[in-house]
Amino acid sequence: MCQTTRRKGLEDSSFVGEDAASVDAHIKVLNDQHKKLHPDTALVKDRITKTFAWRHREVAEGMCTVDLLKRDPFLGTSAGLCDEVDLMHHCQDNICRRFSENFTAVLQNVLQMTKDLPLQKVYMEARENALAEEITGIDFKGALLLLPSIFKEKIEDFIILGENTPSPYPTIRMKDKSWTTALSRQCCCVVTVEGVDVCSCRSLDEAYISAFSTFFVFNMTYPAYFKKTLVFLQNCIVNIGDKGGDKPLPVSVTRVLDQLY
Repeated sequence: MCQTTRRKGLEDSSFVGEDAASVDAHIKVLNDQHKKLHPDTALVKDRITKTFAWRHREVAEGMCTVDLLKRDPFLGTSAGLCDEVDLMHHCQDNICRRFSENFTAVLQNVLQMTKDLPLQKVYMEARENALAEEITGIDFKGALLLLPSIFKEKIEDFIILGENTPSPYPTIRMKDKSWTTALSRQCCCVVTVEGVDVCSCRSLDEAYISAFSTFFVFNMTYPAYFKKTLVFLQNCIVNIGDKGGDKPLPVSVTRVLDQLY
């Protein structure tokens, strides 16, 4: 584990009603359910909630990614990652819905602001060759790919095409080496943290929100090379403020907000 990628700490958690023995029993239930083709979702959610505080402490104390996934296998799924963020940051709407709705509200402006970039040409070609019912999804994925360039950052630092040297930070690894494939209805992606495969995803947008969620779930710092994009997503798209309250957004982020909204 690369220590520099971890945040300094997490907020305190309550352990009311649970001890080590009861938590181990809950985790056994979760592991048993994870092996089933159709897990009992209500039971899983209940046990995940009951073990959250203990898991939260283990992450804060530096449990490595591999051990955490072995102990809590549902963190190795897109749904499990999003549910964990919802437990950490309570909100009326879950993080996936907020991400989808709030990013949809700005995606046309993102596409307009990036119309002269080479990747925009790839997006436009994919759009022209798509069926009518695929257009909305391609617009959403195209805007996700182009968003970092607004902040003078590179999507290639967050999404790796093909095999490459693993990053200690959360990244998306696409098995195909084509951005056109990333814009298609389905593509094979793997979210990695500290070089460890966390979960497989069947679309770029699923992988994007999953990888973003891992920064919270695994208590990771934002890498300097992609920080502005991630800060924008955190504060303006999923509406998760910084711990402690009213820390202002970086000037480099606020500078583009008037153009996006």
